[in-house]
Amino acid sequence: MTQTTYQSVTIEVADRIATVTLNRPEVLNAVGAVMHAELRHVFRDLAEREDCDVVVLTGAGRAFCAGGDLAWLQSMIDEPDRFLAILEEAKGIVFSMLELPKPMICRMNGDAIGLGATLALCCDMVVASETARFGDTHVRAGLVAGDGAAVILPYVVGYMRAKEMLLTGALVSAQEGREMGLINHVVPAAELDAKVALLAGRLVGGATRAIRYTKIALNKKLRAYAQEQMDMLMAYEALSSRSADHAEAIDAIRSGRKPVFSGR
Repeated sequence: MTQTTYQSVTIEVADRIATVTLNRPEVLNAVGAVMHAELRHVFRDLAEREDCDVVVLTGAGRAFCAGGDLAWLQSMIDEPDRFLAILEEAKGIVFSMLELPKPMICRMNGDAIGLGATLALCCDMVVASETARFGDTHVRAGLVAGDGAAVILPYVVGYMRAKEMLLTGALVSAQEGREMGLINHVVPAAELDAKVALLAGRLVGGATRAIRYTKIALNKKLRAYAQEQMDMLMAYEALSSRSADHAEAIDAIRSGRKPVFSGR
């Protein structure tokens, strides 16, 4: 399916570089129902566009993506069947990013949290502002880390580091992320655009077919693993979305207090 207009995502193309911006700065680009649905389609659309060879993914304002929108998460607690409706969307986001033949750079202008961490991991290169943080905080919200990070993170940082990050929901600084191979480059905020432009320029000026086919080959095993694992991961996340601990976590976050988990 091709979708040409978006409400919460913007696309700008210049010099064969498409810049995709998550555009909800008032909530730190947290993903709600509309953005989640749009993210399922935007990378398929970009794959088909003939006016761009490189994609840059970034966020508007001071964050890259703060994860799931709290009001949206609360709506799925109130109406549990709404969570089941987004399972195919969640898989579609990850699959479409890993299958995009064009190289994609994450311009991590701020924190990449929860689903934001998954979006960054699905890119081919990450350039981060030195103040940015990264982390999949699903478990801190009483949820299984099912939307992709559990598939990709072990490939990037190794299983022991990945398990610590995913089981604790800990955040790492951009510098820590660079040291563990999670982030390619860390620069001051004032230098972020120049660094991203330098990398994008190298890619757009390179041999397009060679670059695309190399990316496809590099992602082949990861794509197969994602296809194998995502049904199970999303099923577990759906189960955890109905838990008392998830409801408690969201209520605590919205109330500005520390959650008290019961294990239920």
